[in-house]
Amino acid sequence: MSHPVVHAEIRSSDPDATRAFFGELFGWTYPSEGAFPGYTFVDTGAPDALYTAISPLQGDTDLVTFFIGVDDIADTIQSATLLGGHVVQAPVEVPGVWFALIADPQGHVVGLAQQL
Repeated sequence: MSHPVVHAEIRSSDPDATRAFFGELFGWTYPSEGAFPGYTFVDTGAPDALYTAISPLQGDTDLVTFFIGVDDIADTIQSATLLGGHVVQAPVEVPGVWFALIADPQGHVVGLAQQL
């Protein structure tokens, strides 16, 4: 399997303010909520754009990241760890997907997404 970038996310301590800022700046709208309160998908106005969301914090700090599609999230996490990376957020299941956050040895955080 290839490993495409499948999703981008802005995790904010004030997601309403973040939505307002980017909505005003870029004309983004937020037509649907995600799997938990305050999590919204972004309509950028561009057909076939990368799935993007703005959400409340899911950890201690604000974060902008992207998610890479993988076949097996557990195997990918194990490989990342063996290469010197670490888990930032353990795998979580939401409808239709497992997701997790990992960091490379320099601390750059990316997400992993496994379709269920």
